[in-house]
Amino acid sequence: MDDQNLTEYERRRLENIRRNNEMMASLKLQSTAAALSAEAKRQRVELKSYKVSPKKKPKTESPIVIRRSLRTRGLPPDFSSSNGPQDEFESMMKGSKSPSTPEGSKSPSLREGPLSIEDRVLLDKILGVSKESQSRNSNLRSGDDEVDDKKPLNCLIKEENRGRIESSVDLGSMTLNAECVARIMPSRIMNLRFFPCTGSTMMVAGDKSGHIGFWDVDCEEERDGIFLYQPHAHPISGILIQEFSQSKIFTSCYGGSIQLMDAEKEVFDEIYSSESAIFSLSQRPDGVSFLYYGEGNGGLNLWDMRAKKNPSSSWNLHEYRINTIDFNINNPNIMATSSSDGNACIWDLRKIASDKPETLKMVKHERAVHSAYFSPSGSSLATTSVDNKLGLLGGVNFEDLSMIYHENHTCRWISSFRAIWGWDDSYLFIGNMKRGVDVVSTARRRTVMTLQSAHMSAIPCRFSAHPSQVGMLAGATAGGQIYMWKSC
Repeated sequence: MDDQNLTEYERRRLENIRRNNEMMASLKLQSTAAALSAEAKRQRVELKSYKVSPKKKPKTESPIVIRRSLRTRGLPPDFSSSNGPQDEFESMMKGSKSPSTPEGSKSPSLREGPLSIEDRVLLDKILGVSKESQSRNSNLRSGDDEVDDKKPLNCLIKEENRGRIESSVDLGSMTLNAECVARIMPSRIMNLRFFPCTGSTMMVAGDKSGHIGFWDVDCEEERDGIFLYQPHAHPISGILIQEFSQSKIFTSCYGGSIQLMDAEKEVFDEIYSSESAIFSLSQRPDGVSFLYYGEGNGGLNLWDMRAKKNPSSSWNLHEYRINTIDFNINNPNIMATSSSDGNACIWDLRKIASDKPETLKMVKHERAVHSAYFSPSGSSLATTSVDNKLGLLGGVNFEDLSMIYHENHTCRWISSFRAIWGWDDSYLFIGNMKRGVDVVSTARRRTVMTLQSAHMSAIPCRFSAHPSQVGMLAGATAGGQIYMWKSC
């Protein structure tokens, strides 16, 4: 185009275009843009290579057979091979394998016979703790001239100290450190217990999968003092440590089995098996030869382990399952039970009849009661229910009843909350859904404090207070973790 025919505007435009092209050429922007564009295209091509098209399935040589019933084919029924539903019903009534169970397979079972304990470090630790406890109890017994051999040592409480309610722990000094957090089990912890020893800190826990885990907090080995076994195939419902022989630990599960871990024999061995579930396990403080366990819907069984007969006695105490069994420290004949029928009851074992048992006291809740525990002095009883209430029973003959509000609802993945006593009758400890531990004052009848820490990443639902170390509290979670608070 001739420049003479261009207007002034067009000539300025062409001049600007030429000047811009010269500037871009001097900066080499066009070559850089071309290189970036080529690189982007190359990457897009490489990414496409990761998309592998699915291979076509080869056609089966055998033809597909469409199943058709005899009725649709117009044929009469065949009675030569089976009796239809009658066979299924009879097999279920006889307790044989269900029709859906493959031939040769078994119900959930882990092994045949005892489970050996191969961790020498664990065995030596438990045997050492047991020996220390026996020596301490022997010294206490020999040093007291007024000891009655018919009573256990922990029942020998001076009368002026019984029933006294005074604080023995500084709540503000209880802290949670990073070294006091450990995941010792693969699934939800159902039960947690401290070993009743003074020279060391050790715990045992049971989870939903039937595992029994041990945590030696003072251990400095590579394994951090954590040992795990699976003697059961169902959720653990109870753990019981023999106070005067801590080398023997009883465990029970929903599968109807009671196991005895004997550190001296180095085995877990099944000592009782039932077709009904066992939901709770306990022992009288003055009777190390007796086991009490809640079995089936509301049944309580007594087993004298010196006799071959099991159970030795049975009572039908509740309409639904018994969740906890606890005994009064001052009078072991007084027993408390909690049940899913919404009641917590106090019983006198000397007056309980097998045909028509009568309660001494009953605490009624609107929904299931998951725990009922006597206080350390034996003068009060605390209950925990899903109706968002903590029941507090005290006074002369347990005549005074108070209901304390607390949010007790949990989801299906978290074990139900169970309030436990601390080291005196002053406080109850219970978890909350905000990853904390609520401290309930029995005098004020309300929550007065919440233990919280940045190290607590889950909801604590089951607790245990160390019987001899004041201020040491352990909480267990649905993820298999244990958080241990200590008083500084």
